[in-house]
Amino acid sequence: MQNVVVEKPYVFVPPRHGRFWQALLRLYVPRYLRSQHGVVATEFLGVEHVRRSIAAGHGVLLAPNHCRPCDPMVLGRMGREFGRPVYIMASWHLFAQGGLMSWLLPRLGVFSVYREGLDRPAIKCATQILVAGRRPLVLFPEGVITRTNDRLGALLDGVAFIARSAAKARAAAQSAGQVVIHPVGIRYFFEGGIEEALKAPLDEFERRLTWQPRSGVAAGERIVKLGDALLALKEIEYLGAIRSGPFAERLSRLIDHLLAPLETEWLKIPREADVVARVKALRSAILPDMVSGEIDEAERARRWRQLADLYLAQQLSLYPPDYFGQPAPTAEQLLETMERIEEDLTDRVRRYQPLRAVVEVGEAIPVEPTRPRGVNGDPLMATLRTAIEGLITGLKARRRVSSGQETV
Repeated sequence: MQNVVVEKPYVFVPPRHGRFWQALLRLYVPRYLRSQHGVVATEFLGVEHVRRSIAAGHGVLLAPNHCRPCDPMVLGRMGREFGRPVYIMASWHLFAQGGLMSWLLPRLGVFSVYREGLDRPAIKCATQILVAGRRPLVLFPEGVITRTNDRLGALLDGVAFIARSAAKARAAAQSAGQVVIHPVGIRYFFEGGIEEALKAPLDEFERRLTWQPRSGVAAGERIVKLGDALLALKEIEYLGAIRSGPFAERLSRLIDHLLAPLETEWLKIPREADVVARVKALRSAILPDMVSGEIDEAERARRWRQLADLYLAQQLSLYPPDYFGQPAPTAEQLLETMERIEEDLTDRVRRYQPLRAVVEVGEAIPVEPTRPRGVNGDPLMATLRTAIEGLITGLKARRRVSSGQETV
């Protein structure tokens, strides 16, 4: 289980507002992207939409899909395209682990958010950035790294809440311009030989299962069999036996087996529909007493086991059962699924390269200060979802675009 939960009191980490460090670190980021994530080129499309919004004096919120850990670094580079650095909201656990990233992130305009509770300082900071309108703000509406470039996860409603709060404050102050959301699609293209790239990790994990490496079999077939075996192992661990039925049903059954008892114990409200939201609600209930130190060691150990089950449920939910449907999976879908398996088994992912990152910004979506009454769902979030999905679909069809490409 990766260190995504921090058992200590939350302290808000604000962004650094100066430009000196951003300008200096800009020279380091391309090397970091290449050496740590295999991203050797970046390409930015549709940035003229953001330029127009900035020129009009709008508070600009950029809302991208979140398919890889390096997304914030890629988006940080986009600020050069419209002449403004960006602010980025990121999970607090990234700041709480020390090391280079905790020093680097604030200086790149990144500030923390506590996902296990209501973070008023982070909301206030984000709202003030949009009210001031001096730099764009990046919020990832999925709330987690999905590793599914061609599928958008459920969107959390915090984006709409922050945008409307800022729109209301701007209207009250009679500021020029308004608050707008620009949907953003990010896609990574693997530009090497996918069968060769995946051979070593597939051989390794098949050996871990005591199998003979199936080197002569296509990577997609090997990944499907490996995924089925790993699900079967978890079914034996938690359900006592391997279950029958389609993969999607087995996955859903195991996730409910992990979450439903915890929801009965910890939650007094109806459960959320989306797994990520269900996990967030449970963490918010389980963690406070652990952070305050008001429980004994036995109870603390029990809750850590529960948190591990929550982590497993969320990870399982990020394997789309239909990702390997028809037509045949793309090189990127094969790579992403292999990376998720590798991450779940080892908590680490080796570097696969070369990757080319393409970012496309959509047209502005104006934000009204209040949410319409008498409608099902949030129309702002529905519009945003449709726009991001359209960008992702369009990017998938672009196998090679030379305009605006930059080697990093």
